[in-house]
Amino acid sequence: MKNKDVIFQDWGLMDYQLAWDKQEAIFAETVDLKTQNRNNGTEIAVPNHLIFVEHPHVYTLGKSGKPENLLLDELGLKQKNATYHKINRGGDITYHGPGQLVGYPILDLDNFFTDIHLYLRTLEEAIILTLADYGISSGRYTGFTGVWLDADNQKARKICALGVRCSRWVTMHGFAFNVNTDLNYFKNIIPCGIDDKDVTSMERELGFKLDMEEVKSKLGQHIASLFEMKLR
Repeated sequence: MKNKDVIFQDWGLMDYQLAWDKQEAIFAETVDLKTQNRNNGTEIAVPNHLIFVEHPHVYTLGKSGKPENLLLDELGLKQKNATYHKINRGGDITYHGPGQLVGYPILDLDNFFTDIHLYLRTLEEAIILTLADYGISSGRYTGFTGVWLDADNQKARKICALGVRCSRWVTMHGFAFNVNTDLNYFKNIIPCGIDDKDVTSMERELGFKLDMEEVKSKLGQHIASLFEMKLR
């Protein structure tokens, strides 16, 4: 029986390493329970989680990333009050910071659908629908993950990055959605390894700071609807 109940948590502003450790623990527990079910022939419901969080200034490098895409040395990181982590998600380098809504869905895709590309496209669609709620037209850029504005012309700019890991159809990591993000921090990296495209935020596009709680609420509703999940 598929379990579409999802435990929602908002961790607020949390240190990246602490959030990483908490996420890894939930992920490991979920994978372990799936393994026990398979080995013992049991059908204990495997829980799903959706976590929203903001991080202090941090740069993260995915498995396929190139360290040279970080344009700061240790002193430069210190001056920017930022940290740097190499992690086990897909994708290249990205930035997280205050005003950016980071989402970590830890889902057993056996409860939804076992298609990682559809999973990524569904997360993108939730962001696209949320932006549309604010009158911002966005979409996908052929050959790239994430959500983009003006993807069909030279003004293409990314507003949401995606990078996920999946093991035994359990997901971790997720998306980084620029709401009120300080975009100057992106100048210290080649974002996602793409050196000729701009990065933007909802604040930059609309000209005012957004109510983060309102954006979280709208995005959570869209994710729940698209995945046909019950958030609790």
